[in-house]
Amino acid sequence: MKIWIDADACPAVIKEILYKASLRKKMQLILVANTPLRIPHSPYIHKMLVGAGPDVADKKIVENIAAGDLVITADIPLAAEVIAKGGHALSPRGEMFSAESIGGRLSMRDFLDDLRSNGINTGGPAPLSNSDRQKFAGQLDKLLTEKAGNTAGNQDQ
Repeated sequence: MKIWIDADACPAVIKEILYKASLRKKMQLILVANTPLRIPHSPYIHKMLVGAGPDVADKKIVENIAAGDLVITADIPLAAEVIAKGGHALSPRGEMFSAESIGGRLSMRDFLDDLRSNGINTGGPAPLSNSDRQKFAGQLDKLLTEKAGNTAGNQDQ
């Protein structure tokens, strides 16, 4: 399992949580962005710089993920593509997207886009709170622990 980050929009505090998890679990972490990034020196943490343009980073992530990989993103269409490829998608606010929930999230996103295109101010997301960070860290730890348990169980067979 690799962890991929849609890094341009990912809050720094969430990246820090991911850096620590990557080092602790010795898991590959790849930050994909179209702007230069500073990352810690580690054999587990890598960056992938892509060209500018809408959804270029998203497309690169989808091209490179494997089933079972984890993608950190707030981008609902990207999360849908990740799930379709058998991956896991987790938002920086700790929401684990699933095959059951993603259709409703896409519909709501499209509805809000329609409102905005008609001049209605729908507001933006609230600032990332401490409870969001805690929820994210808890979901990440839960998923990584489950994956580690599955790997250990598969090695015994």
